[in-house]
Amino acid sequence: MLISWLDALALSIFLGSWIGYTSFARRKAKNTNCIARVMHQQRIHWMSQVITKEVRVGDAALLGNLERNIAFFASSTLLVLAGVLTLFSQVEKLETVIGSIPYTASPNHALIQVKLALLASIFVLAFFQFTWSMRQYGFVNIMIGAVPLDKTGTDETALGYARQVAVVQDQAAHSYNYGLRSYYYSMAALCWFMHPGMLIFSSLFVVYTLYQREFNSKAVVAITAAQAYLENNPSYIRRD
Repeated sequence: MLISWLDALALSIFLGSWIGYTSFARRKAKNTNCIARVMHQQRIHWMSQVITKEVRVGDAALLGNLERNIAFFASSTLLVLAGVLTLFSQVEKLETVIGSIPYTASPNHALIQVKLALLASIFVLAFFQFTWSMRQYGFVNIMIGAVPLDKTGTDETALGYARQVAVVQDQAAHSYNYGLRSYYYSMAALCWFMHPGMLIFSSLFVVYTLYQREFNSKAVVAITAAQAYLENNPSYIRRD
């Protein structure tokens, strides 16, 4: 038998936790302060400040830093993917290694290939997300270059344009976030090589970790407090 009922259950929980948490986080972010929600407001304010500047070198430098981080992960993902694909030719050795680890499930040649295919799929998905994020940040750079100048920061047309720039930047950040989540879940997928029970536990642990960091972390509290100070500033213009 290629896959046992426990392996099938573990894989279902793994995929369900990933898809389910992504859907849950997207809906909850609409009415709850979290990293995605508060950072979106920060981006809107950032872009609304850009229209008041004649020189935007500093903003370009900040975007460049963001793009370099994403480029690092994109290139790293290709290296990891190459390593995973190489393991397909070393399945027998991998079986020996896994079999030598105490308390692991008995290795199955075909099942190990399924597990490697899952890992490869995860990193392919991560690469697509990172490269799409890079492209969208490139769009943001072009849009900032075309931002109309409004030193007063009150022109509705310029502010509307700035908000759309923030939306594109927000989408780029979401793609980056999805790529990072792929790395989190790849750590859970690695546990499947040990035992399907480990995959179940690690999948739920990843969900817990992501939820705590995105909704309950000290960073969320600090950024939310900073947003409140920002909104009390006379120069702040809210654009929900």
